[in-house]
Amino acid sequence: MIVLLDSGPLGILTNPKGSAVTVECRMWVRSLLLKGYKIKLPEIADYEVRRELLRAKKLAGVKRLDDWKQRLEYLPITTPVILKAAELWAQSRQAGMPTADPKELDGDVILAAQALLEGESGEEVVIATTNVGHLSRFIDARKWQNIE
Repeated sequence: MIVLLDSGPLGILTNPKGSAVTVECRMWVRSLLLKGYKIKLPEIADYEVRRELLRAKKLAGVKRLDDWKQRLEYLPITTPVILKAAELWAQSRQAGMPTADPKELDGDVILAAQALLEGESGEEVVIATTNVGHLSRFIDARKWQNIE
């Protein structure tokens, strides 16, 4: 199984404080890796977490994000991803179910597009998130704690 991290769990992983949820999330990642799951860090999730860490001047969090980027497979945003995301964005608007303001960069459709393209290999793909909402319209998305 391929697990793509959304910005919610990725943000939890970058928290330098050892809160209960941070420890739980780190243990969750380790357990999935031990089971042979492929955990991937999408560039759009990196962007969403990194911009907030930089805004708040949380340099320890940026370092942790860079560490996770080295440990996990990194999924860059490619032309096929953007083309698929544009398709998803248009379809959701045509159906009257937009996922973001028309002027915003819609990270959810970019992440969903990456997941759909990853799934073309025939392997099961799920997005680990803290907010299933918009993502579940396009792809299997679950709260990270529910992926075992």
